[in-house]
Amino acid sequence: MSALAPDADAGLVERVKRGDVKAFEMLVVKYQRRIERLIGRMVRDVDLVQDIAQETFIRAYRALPQFRGESAFYTWLYRIAVNTAKKALMDMKRDPVVFESALHRDDDEDETSRRHSEPSDMATPDAVLQSKEIAATVNAAIEALSEDLRQAITLREIEGLSYEEIADVMNCPIGTVRSRIFRAREAIAQRLRPLLDTRDGDRW
Repeated sequence: MSALAPDADAGLVERVKRGDVKAFEMLVVKYQRRIERLIGRMVRDVDLVQDIAQETFIRAYRALPQFRGESAFYTWLYRIAVNTAKKALMDMKRDPVVFESALHRDDDEDETSRRHSEPSDMATPDAVLQSKEIAATVNAAIEALSEDLRQAITLREIEGLSYEEIADVMNCPIGTVRSRIFRAREAIAQRLRPLLDTRDGDRW
C-alpha cells in the first residue's frame, strides 16, 4: 500500500463531521479491505475478522468529531483497528497471532507485483519448491515474533507504512519502531540463513 498524503481524506472527513453519512460510507468502501486484511494478520479466526472490522468503523465514526487531522486519517483508522482487535482478543483470552495468509497480498495488487509473485513458465521445480519453503519459513518466523515486533514488521513490510506512520499507529517513539523492525528482520533472517546461505549480519 502506498502512503497517502496526510490530507488525502480531509474533504470526506469534514463532510462526515457536518453530518454527511454518505461521505463516511465512501471512507468505509475505500478502507474496508485494508482494515480486514490488517485484522486478518492479527487473528487466526477468520469469522472474527469482519466483526472486528465492523466494530472498528463504528468506533471510528463515533470518534471522528474528535479527529483533529494531526495524522493521516488512515493511520488513525489503523490505530483504532489494532486496538479493537487487541480488545476483542483479550476479551476472549486469546493471544494475537499472525493469520496464515500474512504474506499474501490481496486482489488489488497491480499486475507487475502479481507477475513477480507467481512462478514463471521457466521456473524449475527446485526453484518453485525453494520459493515455497522461503515463504513458509518467513511466515513461521513472523508468527513466532512477539506481538509488538510482529505488528511493526507487518505494518512496515506488508502494509508499506512509513516509520512515522507506524509510530503513530503503535503509539510509541519512532526510535522504538526502528528497533522493533530491526529486531524482527534479524529474527526472520536467522531462520532464513539455512535456506539462503546468507552471512551473519545480512538480513532479508
